[in-house]
Amino acid sequence: MSQRTAVRTHTFTESVIREMTRVARRHGAINLAQGFPDFPAPRLLKDAACRAIQDDVNQYAITWGTPGLRAALAAKYAEWYGLEVDAESEITVTCGATEAMAAVMLAAIDPGEEVVILEPFYENYGPDVILCDAAPVFVSLSPPDFRLDPDRLASVVTNRTRALVINTPNNPAGRVFNRDELGAVARICTEHDILAITDEIYEHIIFDGEHIPLATLPGMRDRTVIISGASKTFSVTGWRIGTIVAPAALNSAIRKVHDFLTVGAPAPLQDACAAGFDSLGGDYYETLARDYRQRRDILYRGLRDAGFRCRPPEGAYYMMADFSALSALDDTAFSTFLARECGVAPVPGSSFYHRPGDGRNLVRFAFCKQAATLERAVSRLRRFFA
Repeated sequence: MSQRTAVRTHTFTESVIREMTRVARRHGAINLAQGFPDFPAPRLLKDAACRAIQDDVNQYAITWGTPGLRAALAAKYAEWYGLEVDAESEITVTCGATEAMAAVMLAAIDPGEEVVILEPFYENYGPDVILCDAAPVFVSLSPPDFRLDPDRLASVVTNRTRALVINTPNNPAGRVFNRDELGAVARICTEHDILAITDEIYEHIIFDGEHIPLATLPGMRDRTVIISGASKTFSVTGWRIGTIVAPAALNSAIRKVHDFLTVGAPAPLQDACAAGFDSLGGDYYETLARDYRQRRDILYRGLRDAGFRCRPPEGAYYMMADFSALSALDDTAFSTFLARECGVAPVPGSSFYHRPGDGRNLVRFAFCKQAATLERAVSRLRRFFA
């Protein structure tokens, strides 16, 4: 039997983020690599999930999402952003935002087309484009504050550009793109007839500025696909509940791809997330952001004290840090060294760039952990680099 593999996979690597989780476990390190919380999800959601299971909500849900969850999402988008969304034709529920991105691209991108990706970027975007037999085109955000340069973005647009991926709040940079930056993106998309795919999974974890869905800007409602989910908002990363809001015609194609990828997301967990969106009000979201700000500040102070160069992120729950003043190792070797010798595991910065050298002096830390966990981590870092 032939052992040949598809050419499209030849540039793929194992997830660096998940590999660093394995490294952390191997060395007993505090895992600040992978972005999953070490604190409980809201009791209301857990009770709703148990209730749904006990009530025998255990079979296939409607492929594109339970009516209750789609209705709750439509109400949320209307309340938070003034977006009128048709729950019947414009929403698809997926197995996490990761599947959502793959389903959207497979439904919208043809072989030979180009997809613009802002970097640093979440590691799945490029492979998703390649799975479509399309070409990723990268545009760097300007360090150290990771601002979007509209001229740089416009310069890469060609007659093959089909879509642009924008992640705000951004993983790993922590940027929350402002209205001027998003306005520039909207102008470029409308001028060149480009589809915008927005990853908004961290939409409720904001410290500075505000979350502005690109779809709310003039001319963008019918050319924007919104990807989000419950994982970060409700601290249930293992539930794999992702969401898509897309124009009806495109959403019809997305649903077909989703059906053949996974059939559907877990039915009882969809009911539980619907209960969360329906019942958890403004106080919950304010507390979410406030608690994450406290965690951010603990990590920021600790990293600066230890000798890292970094800035407080404006949103999401990651912090990029320059370690060049501490070590001459490259980012991969330094990350493993830190896990083994110091007991704190980050992610190598090169995994967020298409040219690894651009992230050679950077690592990413996740602060979606209990304050006590972060205090232990920064205490180790301060002592180690004293």
